[in-house]
Amino acid sequence: MTAVAIDGPAGAGKSTIARSVAKELGFIYVDTGALYRAIGLHALKNGADPKVQEEVGPLLSGLSVRLCFVDSEQRVLLNGEDVSEQIRTPEVSMAASGVSALKSVREFLFELQRSMAEENDVVMDGRDIGTVVLPNAQVKIFLTATPEERARRRHRELLEKGAQVSYGEVLADLKKRDYDDSHRAIAPLKPAPDAVVVNTTTLSLQESIQMLLGIIRGKLK
Repeated sequence: MTAVAIDGPAGAGKSTIARSVAKELGFIYVDTGALYRAIGLHALKNGADPKVQEEVGPLLSGLSVRLCFVDSEQRVLLNGEDVSEQIRTPEVSMAASGVSALKSVREFLFELQRSMAEENDVVMDGRDIGTVVLPNAQVKIFLTATPEERARRRHRELLEKGAQVSYGEVLADLKKRDYDDSHRAIAPLKPAPDAVVVNTTTLSLQESIQMLLGIIRGKLK
């Protein structure tokens, strides 16, 4: 099986780009961030502090988080409920950052993520795919852009979904998440030593997709 690992900070366009790249290559797309978002949502629904191990850990017992594909579109199932839309709010984004720093949550999702790569050709995106989850991936890419550009993209995306949020709020949340993700003790956000770093600040979506396809095809020759 062939694995492409795409890591990077929040709002770098990982999901959109990785989904398009996977489709072009005929690979399965795995959005690991959606899995952490689902657990963050579960913690919020149960009144737990997403950053507190003692509150989140017990909620994992018997919990079911799955990715499925409907008409080639990835959907996220939490205990059988489709929560694909619910997990895309700023509140859940921050909760996802909180639970992702917990050892029990990372262990809970680790085998699920790795088994997907063992059974399929995958393009998997997240924060620690190239460094922790799939350290032997044939291709590793670290996707980034300036905080301001990432906030602009995320703000536009949220407005299109009807969310009432200001650009300033999005930028502040994104900078906090960057700090939390890169400073956590377990699997901090950082490029793998052998990753290709791609800055998409000045690139259009299509330019970013074509650049990644070029890198991947070059590596897999």
